[in-house]
Amino acid sequence: MPTPTAAPGPAVQQRKIRVLVAKPGLDGHDRGAKVIASAFRDAGFEVIYTGLHQTPEMIVAAAVQEDVDVVAMSVLSGAHMTLFPRVKQLLADAGAGHILVTGGGIIPEDDVRALEAQGVGRLFGPGTSTGTAVAYVREWFAGQETS
Repeated sequence: MPTPTAAPGPAVQQRKIRVLVAKPGLDGHDRGAKVIASAFRDAGFEVIYTGLHQTPEMIVAAAVQEDVDVVAMSVLSGAHMTLFPRVKQLLADAGAGHILVTGGGIIPEDDVRALEAQGVGRLFGPGTSTGTAVAYVREWFAGQETS
């Protein structure tokens, strides 16, 4: 007869990752933003979706108010070289420079490298699986929890 084993102790409750999914500017194509918001939610993240036509100031105000870990922006308008740095700067000005700014859109590789050099997180192009974005945010968050 097998020896009974002790029941496992209470599970350690890890805090959920809080993500603000934002759609800045006048671009009205929000399917990708909604898909990634759903994928993050399905992965167990707490997700706040801002809706269309957000200014960088509106995005940062929401991020600070909602105490998020990550701002994920969908930029298809070609304004990525303005929007990502502006949101990063406004977050830093608000004392929230610890928030990861990441996102996706149609962004040329040279611009991706330039934005990453400015401290923007990984940027995802068309065709990237949602699992890749989820894994990236989880890995980033795990690194924050240990530091």
